[in-house]
Amino acid sequence: MTHDAPAATTLEPALHRGVGDRLNWLRAGVLGANDGIVSTAGIVLGVLGATTDRGVLFTAGTAGLVAGALSMAVGEYVSVSTQKDTQSALLDLERRELAETPEAELDELAAIYAAKGIPADLARQVAVALTERDALRAHAEAELNLDPDEVAKPWQAAWASVLSFTLGALLPLLAALLSPPHTQVVATVVAVLLALVLTGAVSARLGGAAVSRAVLRTVAGGAVAMAVTYGIGTLVGTAV
Repeated sequence: MTHDAPAATTLEPALHRGVGDRLNWLRAGVLGANDGIVSTAGIVLGVLGATTDRGVLFTAGTAGLVAGALSMAVGEYVSVSTQKDTQSALLDLERRELAETPEAELDELAAIYAAKGIPADLARQVAVALTERDALRAHAEAELNLDPDEVAKPWQAAWASVLSFTLGALLPLLAALLSPPHTQVVATVVAVLLALVLTGAVSARLGGAAVSRAVLRTVAGGAVAMAVTYGIGTLVGTAV
C-alpha cells in the first residue's frame, strides 16, 4: 500500500498533461473547421448572388478551399515554429545555467516555492528532491510554466489546420453543388448555420464557457458574413 501512492503521484501529472494537450488540439481543430465553414460559405454565397452556374461555383469554391487551407497551414507552421524556437531557447538557457551555476539555480527554485507560501525549510527540501529527480523539468515547470516533453510541433499544427479547415470548407461547397438551383442559397445557409451551432457548442464545452452565448456569437458572425457576401455578389452580378 505504501508504494502505490508515489506511483499514482508520478502518473497523474503526465495524464493531466496528455489530456490538456489533446483538448488544445481538439479546440484548434474546431476553430479551424469553423474558419473553413464561414470563409467558404462566404465565397459560395457571393458566387450564388451573381450566378448559379455550377462550373463557376465549383471553381471559386475549390480555389477558396485550397487557398484557405494552405494559408491556415502556413500561418500555423510559422506561428508554432516561432513558439518552438522560443521554448527551445529557454530550455537551452536553463540547461546552461544548471550546468554552470547549479547552487544558484537550486536557491532560485527554493525561492519560487517559498514565494508560493511553502515554509522556507520545506521549500528547500522540495527543491532539492525535484532537482535530484529531474533538474531541467523542475526549473522549466516552476520558472517557465513549460513541460520539456511538450515543445510545440509546427508540422503537426500545420497538418491539423489543413485537415480541419478542409473538412469545414467542404460543407458549404457540397451543400451548394448538390442542391437544385432554386434551393442552393437556402440549403447552403441552413447547412452552415447548423454546422456553426455545432462548432460553437463544442468550442464552448472545451473552453468551459456558456454554450448559448458561444453559439449565438458564432451563428451571428457567420450569418452576417454570408449576408454581406451574398449581397455583394448580387450587386456585382447585376452590374456585370
